[in-house]
Amino acid sequence: MSEAVKSYDPHRFRSTVPFYARYRMAYPQALIGWVIALVGLEPGDAVLDLGCGPGTLAVPFAQAGMRVTGVDPEPAMLAAARATGAPLTLAEGSSFAMPAGIGPFRLVTMGRSFHWMDRAATLARLDGLVSAGGAVALFDDEHPRTQENLWRRKLDEIGRRYGRGDEAHIQERDSAHYRSHASHLFDSAFNDLRQVSIIVRRALSADDIVGLAFSLSTSSPQKLGDRAPQFEADLRAELAALSPDGRFSEIAEMNALVAKRSI
Repeated sequence: MSEAVKSYDPHRFRSTVPFYARYRMAYPQALIGWVIALVGLEPGDAVLDLGCGPGTLAVPFAQAGMRVTGVDPEPAMLAAARATGAPLTLAEGSSFAMPAGIGPFRLVTMGRSFHWMDRAATLARLDGLVSAGGAVALFDDEHPRTQENLWRRKLDEIGRRYGRGDEAHIQERDSAHYRSHASHLFDSAFNDLRQVSIIVRRALSADDIVGLAFSLSTSSPQKLGDRAPQFEADLRAELAALSPDGRFSEIAEMNALVAKRSI
């Protein structure tokens, strides 16, 4: 078991709840539609969103007509998902402690959450929850090295001054021995892989970037504690130097890695 998994804290995102849905980039509806088409989902099909947070994926899949069950270890995240008013079935739990009696599902989605899990063990558990012809879909976002995203590098630099580099999952990701999600999927029952993506751009303010920073577990209010005001001051100073008028852009590749059962 990796050090990142050993250090897993089911409530590490509790203090990010007010920031997560507001400041994280949403997955484009077209990306959701492509995944639905790739898996061959029909309205009424059962979908599990594992690590659902405030409903970032659960809500658009429900809006597309799926019967969505959202599972998350943080009650405050489930409350935020419930507050959306979307027709969701929500349950407290995680990949380490699945709620009893759920499944089967045609699709299991995970948005920016798979790296928190014991990935091999999770895929083995999902083998028993995903129906024949079903799939797993891992959603994330990547940010290319471009002038527009310079503020992200500054955010990372400041985050490392406040302990980001000491986080077990960051150290594991940066290790030469790190295995990608695709590597784990190829060794699982879900080893027929397809990836779809959409590249998007959005305008941001300094307030948006500060809110985004507080939505990250590595710079959450809980993580920073009484250092949060100084972290924000340092970040705002760097942002003001980058863009005196306070206007920024973000270019991101929004990805979905769809892993079907091999035929």
